[in-house]
Amino acid sequence: MNFNFDKITDRKNTCAIKYDLAEKRRKPRDAVSLWVADMDFPVAPCIQKALEEKVAHGIFGYSRPDFRYYDALKKWFKERHNFSIQNEWVVNTPGVCFALATAIKAYTKEGEGVLIQKPVYYPFFNEIKSLGRKVVNSPLVLKNNHYEIDFADFERKIILENVKLFLMCSPHNPGGRVWKKEELQKISEICLKHGVIVVSDEIHSDLTFENNRHTVFASLSKEAEQNSVICTSPSKTFNLAGLQFSNIIIPNENLRILFMREVDKTGYDEPSIMGIVAATAAYSDGAEWFEAVKKYIWENFIFAKNYIEENCNKIKVLVPEGTYLLWLDFSGFGLEDSEINERILNSAKVWLDAGSMFGAEGKCFQRINCATPREILKEALRRICIEFSK
Repeated sequence: MNFNFDKITDRKNTCAIKYDLAEKRRKPRDAVSLWVADMDFPVAPCIQKALEEKVAHGIFGYSRPDFRYYDALKKWFKERHNFSIQNEWVVNTPGVCFALATAIKAYTKEGEGVLIQKPVYYPFFNEIKSLGRKVVNSPLVLKNNHYEIDFADFERKIILENVKLFLMCSPHNPGGRVWKKEELQKISEICLKHGVIVVSDEIHSDLTFENNRHTVFASLSKEAEQNSVICTSPSKTFNLAGLQFSNIIIPNENLRILFMREVDKTGYDEPSIMGIVAATAAYSDGAEWFEAVKKYIWENFIFAKNYIEENCNKIKVLVPEGTYLLWLDFSGFGLEDSEINERILNSAKVWLDAGSMFGAEGKCFQRINCATPREILKEALRRICIEFSK
């Protein structure tokens, strides 16, 4: 099939937070909006067809996934990631952030340390703090536009802070790293040595580019499998965030029981029927659409890199190995972080996620979502480059 990702779909007045919250959040109404991580593309035809058929059926009662969902999920992960899943390992939650908070409550006590690697997706540290745990940061190291792990610091922080839980972002948001198997093995060794449970947010796992391959953390070894919680969802791969459906994979029965006890305390029970229908269709028949959209996103990355280099090369571009998020470095201008944010939002009128949202390590960076029609991306880059070429 041919898919037209250049087509611009008007998302205003559709309850989309990406567009309809500008006034409430005091953003310019005419800003180009490329902040939150969802796509500006309609879903795969197979998903829309499945949802339309369910709507036509007309009954939306309490529902649970059936064999079709499990078969499709297992086939996808086996073929894409060489990872075999058992049905009983899977716990469905409304989203990965819900799962992260649940894991923090299940595996730690108030006051205990939870390790993260900034700059990182901001709900990681916001949830840790809001749940009364201690944020322990082992910052990533930026070398030649490429993030690396300081393993010595990683282990030292675990020991000094008596860390019980590590929240990993894999692939990494916002840095775009797809961690190599050797890096993950080193993390696993350190965490096993010190009794640290690994909760791995792998929501971007399908979105990898070039020769970069995602490794499911639980696939590293039997020991890693039994010491990890793998958080996944079709939401990034297939643009289904609003359907509130995620797959949390917990092979260790004891860890799974503790996790499910915390889920039960929230009152959450059956997942959304539309989420089940969409996920099943996506994993069953969405591969062709996904490969096409991934190719388009990669071409957007290259377009953005070339455009910036040609029009404002003081902005440094970290081309990602994974995710559909581009990490832009404005430190070459010698400006305060607040001035960079002000000029991008209120002068250029482009709404991005400021790098400082991801921790102090993100100072002078901006995160831009490239899962959008190229003309929208081009207009955002045009405005930014004009503003910073003055």
